[in-house]
Parts: sequence; structure tokens; C-alpha cells
Amino acid sequence: MSSGTIDIEEFENADADDFEERTDTERIVVFLDENDDRAWKAATIAERLGLETDAVSAILSRLKERGLVRHKRPYWAITDDTERLHAAYRLHRHHETAADQYGEERLEELQTDEMEDVQ
Repeated sequence: MSSGTIDIEEFENADADDFEERTDTERIVVFLDENDDRAWKAATIAERLGLETDAVSAILSRLKERGLVRHKRPYWAITDDTERLHAAYRLHRHHETAADQYGEERLEELQTDEMEDVQ
């Protein structure tokens, strides 16, 4: 997609949200989830996704704090706790919807205890 074009078959077979821009964090989680049969070095993840290694390392550390990835130096893998991963995804989607509806500045007012637990 970086060339600004895609094959028409890819276009026709894609869901509407397949072409939305993802954050670096989302890209890393999706990459690890799609490749859940392997553990990866941060530098390899960065290379595959076209990101800076330091940025990937920082994101992976935050994801580990939230229990969304596993780490055995120097390798990283997606969590094996699928329920936690799905809960985090649902929370993320709710956050995006709330940000669109209410604006970022009001989200803190709307935060619940459940949101604190997942974070």
C-alpha cells in the first residue's frame, strides 16, 4: 500500500476498515497476533514493520506492563491470555469510539474502574 495503489482484487476482497491507518502499537499487536506461533526480537519486528527499534522496544515494554505480550530476553511474543487480549481490543475500540463522540479531553471524566483494571 505504500506505493499509493493496491491490486483491485485486494481492494474488492478487503473489509471497509482494512485500510484504516493503524498506530504503531496496533501494528505491533496485530503483527504478533498474526504470527503467534513465533517469538520475535524487537529489531526484527521493527524491520518487518518499518519502524525504529527503540520505538518498538518502548511499545513492547508498555504492552508487557499491560500483560498483552510475553518477554524472554531478547524475544517477544503475543500473550497466551486470549481473553485479556480480546478485552484490551474491546477497550481500545470503545476508547476510539468515545474519542470520536466526546473528544479526547472528556475521556478522563468517562473512565470507569473496569478501564483502569485493563490498563
